[in-house]
Amino acid sequence: MELNVIGASSPTKQALSVSDEVFGGEYKKALVHQVVIAYQAAGRAGTQSQLSRGEMSGTTKKFKKQKGGGARHGDYRAPIFVGGGRTFAAKPRSYEQKVNRKAYRVAIRSIFSELVRQGRLKVVESFGVETPKTSAMVAKLAELEVSGRVLLVSEDVSESVFLAARNIPYIHVLDVMGLNPVSLVGSDHVVVTVEAVKKIEEWLA
Repeated sequence: MELNVIGASSPTKQALSVSDEVFGGEYKKALVHQVVIAYQAAGRAGTQSQLSRGEMSGTTKKFKKQKGGGARHGDYRAPIFVGGGRTFAAKPRSYEQKVNRKAYRVAIRSIFSELVRQGRLKVVESFGVETPKTSAMVAKLAELEVSGRVLLVSEDVSESVFLAARNIPYIHVLDVMGLNPVSLVGSDHVVVTVEAVKKIEEWLA
């Protein structure tokens, strides 16, 4: 299949041939959902820690007689009292979910294929921003007719592109190595350079 290259410098470069397997495959909704959840879970710190009743400091002496004083209690470290230990105390843990490398690549291919079908993937020769000016990036995005949450993907993000985009709300800049399912799924439009498309195709083939 071929992708249209917006603003190509010559007629011969207006169409970019890409793999049907990478950019024209079936959308696997369940697999994409699994990969997105796993990616988000891996970003959780999992450092929450609370004290159980047995880990609380303080005396374990029974503070009142067993009978004749209403409810029966042991010591003030019990969870029923303010400042007592937690019944089911949270402990540090890993939220990581295992996703096979092959399944991860299939999910990314599926996302790119759906972006192409929905017309949300824009291919350009370059971002055309030589100076780190926000106005230049705004003009470029208007030329591409993209709005909302926009993801810019380049083979190698230059400092000028990063600086030009950082003051624009909902604009995210990544290189190919930084691509992830959450950024792709959460973007209204994805703008990719020709060289980045070639690297993506090489990665996912």
